[in-house]
Amino acid sequence: MFEQRIEDAIIEVLPVGMQEEALDFANYLRASDMAFERGKVYWENKYYWMIKYESEYVCFVFIGVDEEKDESWTIWSDDSGSKWFEDYPVDNHTKTIAYANVDFCGNCGSCGGGTTKTIFGKKFNNACRTTFRFDNPDSDAVECAKKMVEIRKNDIMNHAV
Repeated sequence: MFEQRIEDAIIEVLPVGMQEEALDFANYLRASDMAFERGKVYWENKYYWMIKYESEYVCFVFIGVDEEKDESWTIWSDDSGSKWFEDYPVDNHTKTIAYANVDFCGNCGSCGGGTTKTIFGKKFNNACRTTFRFDNPDSDAVECAKKMVEIRKNDIMNHAV
């Protein structure tokens, strides 16, 4: 059951109304040469993918199939303290969506707690290591998440050895 591709999980788990955005995002990731790696340990038996470019984390996607997140999906950006979102030039519409989806620390225990981050020129306190969290994103939020992937991919390409 858990060897499925992300597209199979989207169709199996999400209601028809959510599938279009999720499939659009998955297709974008594939077209952007991203690698899909299934989650490990806690995430091993869940529909969770670590998305990588050139072996570097770009984002994470969860297709909800447990009691807490049934019929939902989430995109987290990868950041873990980097500065690639700090002053990257984006339009005001993208900033508005990004700011509405900043992932604030929920004291999950995976780190020492939230931190201060500057995101597109604006300072946020108590931000999570994964800068953005898009829960059940609509088409505008998916476009914003795609931009976050593009920014991270550019960062990886610009810092390749």
